[in-house]
Amino acid sequence: MSHRLRLIALALFTVGPVAAAQERSFDVVVVRGRVVDPESGLDAVRSIGIRRGRIAAISAGPLPGQTVIDARGLVVAPGFIDLHAHGQDDENYRVFALDGVTTALELELGTANVDPWYSARVGKALINHGVSVGHIKTRMAVMGDPGIFLPTGVGGRDPATTEQIAEMKRRIRAELAKGALGVGFGLQYTPGASKHEVLEMFRAAADFKAPAFVHTRSWGTTDPGGSVESYMEVIAASAITGAPLHIVQLNSTSLAQTPLTLELVGEAREHGMDVTAEAYPYSAGMTEISSPLLDRFDDAPDSMYARLQLVSTGERLTRETFHRNRKPGVMIILHLNTPEMEAMAIRSPLTAIASDGLLEKGKGHPRTAGTSARVLGYYVRETKQLTLIDAVRKLALLPAHRLERLAPAFRAKGRIKVGADADLAIFDPATVIDKATYSAPNVASEGFRYVLVNGVPVVSGGQVRDGVFPGKPARAPTH
Repeated sequence: MSHRLRLIALALFTVGPVAAAQERSFDVVVVRGRVVDPESGLDAVRSIGIRRGRIAAISAGPLPGQTVIDARGLVVAPGFIDLHAHGQDDENYRVFALDGVTTALELELGTANVDPWYSARVGKALINHGVSVGHIKTRMAVMGDPGIFLPTGVGGRDPATTEQIAEMKRRIRAELAKGALGVGFGLQYTPGASKHEVLEMFRAAADFKAPAFVHTRSWGTTDPGGSVESYMEVIAASAITGAPLHIVQLNSTSLAQTPLTLELVGEAREHGMDVTAEAYPYSAGMTEISSPLLDRFDDAPDSMYARLQLVSTGERLTRETFHRNRKPGVMIILHLNTPEMEAMAIRSPLTAIASDGLLEKGKGHPRTAGTSARVLGYYVRETKQLTLIDAVRKLALLPAHRLERLAPAFRAKGRIKVGADADLAIFDPATVIDKATYSAPNVASEGFRYVLVNGVPVVSGGQVRDGVFPGKPARAPTH
């Protein structure tokens, strides 16, 4: 053998085993954590090997890795998927990440233009993100409503013409073809929308087998106009058109009627309908004071105004201050529900957990920063109304199930298995708790030690890492 061939052979002998060892090593390894996966039922100490943003190995023994996260004494859960997250910027993504959320989706309000929405977040997102096409936003555009966040004029209160309904349907179909994650509805914000108009939008969703994410038309115990009738409207629309239905914030659209609306959802499912629901673990809601949802307070009894609280100052309202502040952009907290109805909605096996979260310059509702930790701290550890694996199922797996038929990418989310996206929430079950309050809504949750998005730690040692943007768009296939 020539001297040159001997050198080549020596190089191959030397480099080959090193390259093989590097290939066997993982980019990130999470070791000695209590791995909880609601899909398989796994609840045991395991090591997880991550390579190229995906889970590549799950082992009862140690695994080699370039970066090792010691999760001893901690729970390792699939990253949480929030189906109802209005906050879609870095301020919100940071508190979501500190609450274990790895995918935040704007599916109720949605957008009128899908492509620009996704483009605005390229390379800038701490966590995964996605959006529906919104009936509200489309209606505002078609009818020329002056509102920014929610309709404040004709787009909310006025009936649409036949031509306007046809144009809304055309636009919604076009955005579904671009990969929108469903069709969002806020019927309590668009009282001018007829049942026929709603049915036409459901038909557009059904054409793509896309879910309709619906805030129902009203709340209350008296029909017409009560919670039960409102739920019957959208369940009927789903039955007529075949569009999958997801009812958002069941707790705040049901209030005292929660037992009855849960029964309606359960019976629809028992009869083979594709109907799901969500709830958030707080007894107060939040909305824009100028929206049609609050028209009922125009002539409310004086005692009702004290149940409304200005987000900006924390003050409770009177009849005078309600009318003085009723202008676009002013947000209020609505203290309308009870802890008993809240808990019933959270405990139900029918509901996923979603925050309905939004912060703007530190102001908003504590559900933005604290939803996951409140479920895990209060409902699991302190009051034992949920088991840990049931809570993780509600926070991760059920949301993935809701979307995976339309968007197959969600088959790799919400569970811990080989091949799944390496979105992980790693927390201390003994200390995890929400810290946000109505007066300090942006205080981050405690107990989430590490959060990984596509294999990249975005929270490390309980702190958000700066300058890291591994979040990817979550989108349905285009047509």
